[in-house]
Amino acid sequence: MDFEFKDRYNIDDFLKITAILRGEGGCPWDREQTYESLKKYVLEEAYEVVDACDTGGMKLADELGDLLLQITLLSQIGTEDGTFCFDDVCDLVSKKMIKRHPHVFGNVKADTSEQVLDNWEKIKRGERDIKTVSGAMRDITKGMPALLRAYKIQSKAAKVGFDWDNVSGCLDKVREETLEVEKAIENGSEEEIKKEIGDLLFAVVNVARFQKVNPELAAEEANKKFMRRFEYVEKEAAKSGKNLEDMTLKEMDKLWDKAKALEAEL
Repeated sequence: MDFEFKDRYNIDDFLKITAILRGEGGCPWDREQTYESLKKYVLEEAYEVVDACDTGGMKLADELGDLLLQITLLSQIGTEDGTFCFDDVCDLVSKKMIKRHPHVFGNVKADTSEQVLDNWEKIKRGERDIKTVSGAMRDITKGMPALLRAYKIQSKAAKVGFDWDNVSGCLDKVREETLEVEKAIENGSEEEIKKEIGDLLFAVVNVARFQKVNPELAAEEANKKFMRRFEYVEKEAAKSGKNLEDMTLKEMDKLWDKAKALEAEL
């Protein structure tokens, strides 16, 4: 194997490592991967990067490397089937950044982030020959998490004035959709319940958008909070020699309230 071991590696070294892993006598797992099989790993590693953004530092650098591996593997597969290579990836994204930043690389004026985003959207629509708002909505990738996709769909509708006047309208809609969910549950139709819960979630995303809160990140924070408090309940129960399965809901709720109180003190 023609490879030089070093104390520190760069992108050229990493591309060579990826090629070796995919090459004859390389790693059986890496050699088996396809565009299709790597989809889930791209998503997993992207979420790991999002999580590491909370801490930053070398942890983030490590997770970015894992995500970069997915990019180099996909690029290596492209090289092997003759459709594209890593240089094409760099070339295309460089040209895109130059074209979509005319306020930096051209003579367009954009003094605020809002103006930058407006220009970006107009240029993107031109590139993809998108002529309608609904066309722009359909252009949003379906692989995106549903809450984030709802946020983007709503934002595009809001750009042309199809929006609530203020957050009060959004909150009223949440209340309305909550009642619809209750009615659907009373009726007992699974399909209706699913539809109304979807409408409720969409309404809640509207509230998040008005408050400039990313609904996907907010939901993830709620997940972390729940797990943190549940872990406290489980540990405290164990200290008393109890299993959660043997405790009443009232007993567990008491420990849950303690967990909430402790967090409030921090």
